[in-house]
Amino acid sequence: SFIGLSSPTRIEVYQRSALLLTGNRLVERRDYGDPLNFVAEFMNRIKVPPREHLPRFAGGLVGCFGYDTVRYIEPRLAKTEKPDTLGTPDILLLLSEEVAIVDNLSGKLTLVVYAEPEVPGAYKRAQKRLRELLARLRAPVQIPEETRTESAPPVSSFGEEAFKDAVRRAKQYIVDGDVMQVVLSQRMSKPYAASPMALYRAIRSLNPSPYMFYFNFEDFHVVGASPEILTRLEDDVVTVRPIAGTRKRGATVAEDLALEQELLADEKERAEHLQLLDLGRNDAGRVSETGTVKVTERFTIERYSHVMHIVSNVEGKLKDGLNALAVLRATFPAGTVSGAPKVRAMEIIDELEPVKRGVYAGAVGYLGFHGDMDLAIAIRTAVVKDGQIHVQAGAGIVADSDPDAEWQETQSKARAMLRAAEMAEGGLDTQV
Repeated sequence: SFIGLSSPTRIEVYQRSALLLTGNRLVERRDYGDPLNFVAEFMNRIKVPPREHLPRFAGGLVGCFGYDTVRYIEPRLAKTEKPDTLGTPDILLLLSEEVAIVDNLSGKLTLVVYAEPEVPGAYKRAQKRLRELLARLRAPVQIPEETRTESAPPVSSFGEEAFKDAVRRAKQYIVDGDVMQVVLSQRMSKPYAASPMALYRAIRSLNPSPYMFYFNFEDFHVVGASPEILTRLEDDVVTVRPIAGTRKRGATVAEDLALEQELLADEKERAEHLQLLDLGRNDAGRVSETGTVKVTERFTIERYSHVMHIVSNVEGKLKDGLNALAVLRATFPAGTVSGAPKVRAMEIIDELEPVKRGVYAGAVGYLGFHGDMDLAIAIRTAVVKDGQIHVQAGAGIVADSDPDAEWQETQSKARAMLRAAEMAEGGLDTQV
């Protein structure tokens, strides 16, 4: 587990304007350029020694690349007229120079603080800061009390009939040969009175996932339990891990196994997964050396609290001269939240979905000082802002999709996070 401590310096991107801020002070502004180039340039300014005896992440940029980051990658998608009802940045990254790293197997805690060697006295200040952090760790913890509140039902950004009509329109594009698959999503919003940390603790208990995250961005919070890598770059190995094909969990072991077999035998689900596996191979191949892209897992089942998925894994060796931002450009967004062919599918999403996606279907994670990157797809994710919680979920639409079933799939995928919100508002025992 990685716990970022104070992070006064951050990068925010709104509509091609990249802002570098420390606290509320604007340090640098870049307009009309490529914000991803600005992120890469900023990372190049920070030089750190090789990470000996440190975990894979020990500082760097952490945060969110919203779905609309694609506007800076694909010219055909440069503009959107969709209402931005959440008002979150397209990109928000915190500079993490103080990190607490917990090894959950050994119980070992590592504290990392960075010091700029050319700044006089920086090393002694870093040592002092480590002593301060150790003292804070030994101090008693004040656990906030959560007040029980009534949980209101969520409201869809689409509405059931409008969503089903959008599914039918997407199917017509598929029949006409425009695309093979489109992932349509709906946002569900409701009042939320508990703390974002209570939501994180509830979802961690209810639906533990490979990527658990909690970001406090001051005017809003992002909380998630994502099952899916967007992309990972570690020791020059590029990884993508497409997840597509869904069934609800069974009430008994026997029913669960029966649903697994039903899922693996479903030709529609297998075809959808194969399309996205091929797309993942192509994305990885764009930044990998020729002949190195391999499927290391194919059509396996992963289980979560409310659903199970078909999963595959793709790896390749990074081409010389490329970096983490090049890998992000090649893989963003995931085909599992857009469709195939990817760009045309996203044009149809722009046409059919009623609001700008924001954080949903983008990526959350880190860009490490040492060049590595680990990003999860922002699914099973909530945005908490202005007393509201917003949860978004999608379904992959193919030629033989049933609008009723696709509506139910989005409900199933959102259920764990909405249930976590109910638990938090019901007075979750935050000491557990």
